[in-house]
Amino acid sequence: MATPKLSVILSTYNQPQWLQKVLWGYEHQTETDFELIIADDGSSVETQHLIKGFQKQSALKIVHVWHEDNGFQKTIILNKAIEASTTDYLLFSDGDCIPRKDFVEKHLLNRAFGYFLSGGYFKLPMDISEMITQDDIRSERCFDVEWLKKHGLKSSFKNNKLNASGSKEKFLNWITPTEATWNGHNASGWKEDIVKVNGFDERMQYGGEDREMGERLFNLGIKAKQLRYTAICVHLDHARGYVKPEMLEKNAAIRKITKETKAVYTPFGIRKS
Repeated sequence: MATPKLSVILSTYNQPQWLQKVLWGYEHQTETDFELIIADDGSSVETQHLIKGFQKQSALKIVHVWHEDNGFQKTIILNKAIEASTTDYLLFSDGDCIPRKDFVEKHLLNRAFGYFLSGGYFKLPMDISEMITQDDIRSERCFDVEWLKKHGLKSSFKNNKLNASGSKEKFLNWITPTEATWNGHNASGWKEDIVKVNGFDERMQYGGEDREMGERLFNLGIKAKQLRYTAICVHLDHARGYVKPEMLEKNAAIRKITKETKAVYTPFGIRKS
């Protein structure tokens, strides 16, 4: 079989009800020539059964990369997923982020050597996150501002993320004050570049672990391209009981060293040294 055009790497941990909605989103993409690698940080059998069901029914190539639950080890499972990928371009998102139907297509159209892409996500409140159905995803109602307002979404400039297109989309990407960074919800880059910086630093837990790798890519000379209003996913709400102050402090210290030393490589990544 021919190698797919890119690999989508989704991280997940014990959120089968959200992962199911996200997988529905990938079933309805305008670009279908991709492999889907689920980087599972130790979920229980409920998630495993869900993925097996999709593997049997879907025309997509779905690979489940899993390790035992031993606390927050997202960086470790992401590195394993990178090693499992078979393509030269990698798109990263999360198992709680439903992709718009042109999500994969937009990343493919905008990829360029010497760059990584930084896409946008729109955070939904819990009540809307829970009510979204497979048909809402297939029909893209969950990206329709008016439909979302009918279900309680408040008016905001951020709503432009959901439906900006053409010249408006390009203008908003250009004027946004938000820096184009590597964000785990929506970013893509060349596998060769990611391997050069040795992937994610496995010492890091929650809090900036994605951006730290992006900072090493910057130090390598890779630039970022802003797709905040171009490649879009909606982020489903959930509790974050795993967030601890000591995690944030540890990660901040590692990022500080990366910036100060202009490091391009971590010895705590894919390859251990």
